[in-house]
This record gives sequence, structure tokens and C-alpha cells, in this order.
Amino acid sequence: MTPIAIVGEAWGAEEAKRQAPFVGYSGMFLTQMLADAGINRSDCLLTNVFNLHPPGNDMEALCGPKPKSIPGYPGIKFKSTIKYIRAEFGPELDRLGEELIKADPNVVIALGGTAMWALLGKTGVSKFRGVAEISTHTATGFKVLPTYHPAAVTRQMTLRPTVILDLAKALRESEFPDLRRPKREVWIEPTLEDLHEFRRHIDGFVSIDIETSGHLITCVGLAPNPGLALVIPFVDSRRKGRSYWPTPADEREAWKFVAEVAEDPRVKKVFQNGLYDIAFLYRAMRIKVRGAVDDTMLLHHALQPEALKSLGYLGSLYTDEGAWKQMRERVTTIKRDE
Repeated sequence: MTPIAIVGEAWGAEEAKRQAPFVGYSGMFLTQMLADAGINRSDCLLTNVFNLHPPGNDMEALCGPKPKSIPGYPGIKFKSTIKYIRAEFGPELDRLGEELIKADPNVVIALGGTAMWALLGKTGVSKFRGVAEISTHTATGFKVLPTYHPAAVTRQMTLRPTVILDLAKALRESEFPDLRRPKREVWIEPTLEDLHEFRRHIDGFVSIDIETSGHLITCVGLAPNPGLALVIPFVDSRRKGRSYWPTPADEREAWKFVAEVAEDPRVKKVFQNGLYDIAFLYRAMRIKVRGAVDDTMLLHHALQPEALKSLGYLGSLYTDEGAWKQMRERVTTIKRDE
């Protein structure tokens, strides 16, 4: 068994000449990034989706109309046009599947959009990079972690720290073959009784996050530990008047609960971009946060000053959650189980 398999797109000119993957300039760049992430290239299986050199290094040359494409695979976006890989190249996917089955890796690193397309049937690598998922195409059942192709990094060097961090995460994922998601309990659509019950779980520490729209706070999230969280909605477009709470008195009680937690100096708080949340809480509701001790955005900046800072980005690096920013597009209404 090879713990890590690395799948790229296709051969470049040098790869085609030597009939081997990642032996050109991109391969040299990949070797450096692997070393920075703590991965020895020689310990990995390296291959491509297509063991061929597309004319002019242009993957679009392998495409054709949908009726003549490989069944079961989505189109690939080239600039503003969706095109489909022609069915005549389907045997290349079969060959890739056989390689992965023989190597039986614990994790497959999909370098770039074509590799992600081949293994996960998805496009848009920037949306899914850094998040491990189980392969659904070509060779099913393998844990796949997508990131940017080294050729893309050579054109946009700001991607380099992200790829190295993704590779370091893949190294951690290579220790086991299964997909391990954290178990969390999230209270949604709460009642006032739920708020008072949840208060008993807050003992000395809580993370706070707010969502805003214009001058309004639409919801407040609280988490006293990694396994438990509460979402308190205030704006609900499904309800008349757009207020989640049935009466103004109930809404005042909910804000009173938020204020009691936020203003209690005995409860230490952590935020993501807390300067924004703390100021917004005061401007909108005159809630004065006390006991703020940490900020995940600033802590990440201290570790990786050249990397991005958004919560979704941090989640892709430091947690084993799925790509929740993409999940919400498939959800219309979530009901709390009674």
C-alpha cells in the first residue's frame, strides 16, 4: 500500500518526452512544496488523469459535444464555455482507476480541476480545495483531497502557501483510509426555554460569531466547546415581519440572553475577526463584550501571515468538516429534531 497518491492533469512536453509524470518545471515545483509540507515525493504514487500531452498543452483539445462525451462526468469550464471530455479518452480514466486500486492509498491528492473532475465529478477547485471527500468517479471509495495544480502556482505565487498547507493536511489524512468527520450537536430554531437550558453548558468559555445584513444582526452563534453550538436567529424571511421570534417581547428576551453571555467577564470569549463582531454588537444592540481573549483570524495570521483569513478558509485547513459553504446551496429549510 502507498499511503499517498498524487494525481495531476496530463503530461507536459517534458513528461511526454520522458513518459513520466511531474518531471518538468511543475514537477520540480511540486517536489519543493511536498518537502515543505513534510512529504517525501519518493514515498508517493505520482500519476495523471491523462497519460498524454494535449496539443498545445490545451485540455480543451480533448473536448467535444456532450453527446460524444464520457458518460457520467460533468462538463469542464473553459473561460465562459462548458465543454466535455470526449468518450475516446475514457480508457485513460480506466487506467487511472486501476493504478489507484493497485496502490490502495489512504489519501489521493487531486492536483487541479481536472483531477478533481475525474475523481469527484466536481468542478471549481477553489470551492472544494483542502476538504477531504470520498471519490465517486473513476475509482470509487478513496479519500480525495483537492488542491491547486503546481502549474497554477507557478502562474500565481500567492497560491503557494495554500497548497503547502493543503499538502500538510493530506499528510495527516494519510495516516488512515477512512473519512473522519467531527461529531457536533447544533441547536437550531431554538425557543426561549432552549436558550436558558443552553446557558447551563457555558462554563468559563464560549466562542461567538454573528451574521449581519446591512445594519442588522441576522443571527448569533455560540459554542462552549467543539462539540456543541447554538444558533439564535433574529431575521427569518419565511415569517411575517421577517422576525424569527413570535413577539417583540420574545425577541427582547433573546437579546437579553445574548447580552448576559457577551457581557459576563467571567466567561472568556473567542471570535473570528472579533474587531468587526464586537463593534457591530455594540453599534446595533449596545452590547458591550467583556472577556474577549482570542481571535482565530489573528492567531492564524500569526502562523501564516501570507495566507487567506476567511472562516471558510480556516475551516478547510484546521478542521475535518465538509465544504459547508457549498452545502448551504442545497438547503432551503432546516428543522430541528424534537
